[in-house]
Amino acid sequence: MTQATNPSYNPSYNPSITDAELTVSAMAAEQLAGLMANPDVDADGIRVFVSGGGCGGMTYGMTYAESVNASDKVLEGEGFKVVVDAIALSYLKGCDIDFTQDDLNASFVFNNVFQTVGGSGTCGACGAAGGGCG
Repeated sequence: MTQATNPSYNPSYNPSITDAELTVSAMAAEQLAGLMANPDVDADGIRVFVSGGGCGGMTYGMTYAESVNASDKVLEGEGFKVVVDAIALSYLKGCDIDFTQDDLNASFVFNNVFQTVGGSGTCGACGAAGGGCG
């Protein structure tokens, strides 16, 4: 089957994630690079995913990406690769992934996720910003 007769072929598809789609703060980039530098990790990158649930309707998370699929988009940084499938990326558009550390608590934070899908940027039930109930 040639590209011209392949229904899944899309010449305008760009597998790179743009800044308008998703950004990673310097602090988060440092943490992602540290995760990928672990010698026990055998992964192509860090997969960001979206799943239903929570009072805001969606939850956001990360796991190691065993592979990069044809429909995935990728954000490459120094020492890391963020992998997101096209459907999840539509829910993350405009999101900034950050990393916060305060005393004993450290976590990745997804900022602006509700705003990009028409919400206020905060949870309607608990008022937490960024997509998680606080």
